[in-house]
Amino acid sequence: MTGWVVPRQIAAVASLTAIWCGLWGSLSAANLVSGAAVATLASALGAGPLSRRGIRLLPLVRLVRLVLADLVKSTFTVAVEVLTPTDRTAEAIVAVQIPPAGRAHFLLLVVAITLTPGTGVVDADAESGVLYLHLLHHNRRAETVAHVEELVELAAEALSPPPRQVAA
Repeated sequence: MTGWVVPRQIAAVASLTAIWCGLWGSLSAANLVSGAAVATLASALGAGPLSRRGIRLLPLVRLVRLVLADLVKSTFTVAVEVLTPTDRTAEAIVAVQIPPAGRAHFLLLVVAITLTPGTGVVDADAESGVLYLHLLHHNRRAETVAHVEELVELAAEALSPPPRQVAA
């Protein structure tokens, strides 16, 4: 059914336009028109194999909820560190291997991991799938690696294509 506009495409363009307006911080005719143009262009350019990917709503909601919770925790953790008179940080740089399933969502993972409490991505090698993370508290290394694995799993589950079914 190529050439036809489907409700999913309309919803995608509308959502991307709303995000565009949100990023500019105002709802104006210029932002609506330019946002719709950028969203339409992005949708048209994404008409290759990647556009056939399915988005699973429940895992996506869980991923967004987890990232938002990380943002709140991160803000609180860093605020406590800044406001307390004693320095309790034990900083470290650690390498975390991202499995192949998560490499398709590498940029999303970099942004989401940076919101993890006391963590920042300092380098990323997309080819090898290694992220180098700065940890504010080295004693949370195992917890942070497990958290990264959870983010990878949710991203892959929410944004990967459904398994192909072979016709009998």
